[in-house]
Amino acid sequence: MTIQNVCILGAGTLGSRVALQSAISGYQVNVYDITQKALDGSFETMKKILNQLQKANAITEDEAVASLSRILFTLDPEKAIANADLVNESVTEEPDIKKKVWKQFGALAPEKTILTTNTSYMLASMFAEDSGRPNKFCAFHFHDVFYSRVVDIMPHPGTDPELIPILEKFGRSINQVPVLVKKENHGYIFNSMLLALIGAAGKLLTNEVAEVEAIDKSWMVNFHMPMGPFGILDSIGLDTAWHVTHNRPDKASQAFAALLKGYIDQGKLGEKTGEGFYTYPKPRYKDPDFVI
Repeated sequence: MTIQNVCILGAGTLGSRVALQSAISGYQVNVYDITQKALDGSFETMKKILNQLQKANAITEDEAVASLSRILFTLDPEKAIANADLVNESVTEEPDIKKKVWKQFGALAPEKTILTTNTSYMLASMFAEDSGRPNKFCAFHFHDVFYSRVVDIMPHPGTDPELIPILEKFGRSINQVPVLVKKENHGYIFNSMLLALIGAAGKLLTNEVAEVEAIDKSWMVNFHMPMGPFGILDSIGLDTAWHVTHNRPDKASQAFAALLKGYIDQGKLGEKTGEGFYTYPKPRYKDPDFVI
């Protein structure tokens, strides 16, 4: 199967990046969301990223213009998926919402379409039956796309094995590094390791063992990293982190989820809103004297 047309469900932070990288790589891309505000925000995000790529001489102005011309933003579900060879879903990390989306788009999708979920912590098997074609359903999970270029391929037990090489080829074609997860696992590979770090940092903070900057400094200096766990959380989005942590039953996760909710209720979602644990575009951890 040759993939030419890509449909992205969800015009948030990650969906926008996957859509843009696919367009830069020459694919026709339809981006769907339920509000015009989300689509407008996605378009602005893409323009900002393209501007950064031009400044870094990664693409030319003509290539940037051509990339945007290959993207259709739409509120119409049927138009979004009409000729899709591949669908990648990046909607809110809530099971009921994802189930509803897959029941809708599984029924609308052409027979040829490969259906993939970009969930960061849930399993494809949770939604495969809702799609109506579990054999064509697989987890296909991206990270940052432009900076962290791993794409996880995690089939569920009913996924057709022939999808794997197709997804691997597509992943490489959009400048990603495909990693096969042989067995379903919450958090794939990297996120499983990352959640251990974030969970430990959250526990230190909620138990008042140390403050945000002290925790980040300890990690950054010891491992020669450009940011610590709370800087990472800001880049991920505190809302995304909350959706993962509040669904975990242990007391430490629930305590950290409650702390995150306090930031979210104030509109402090991290880098994308200009404030989270740090203030952007010049967060404290980027100051030269932060680790001195």
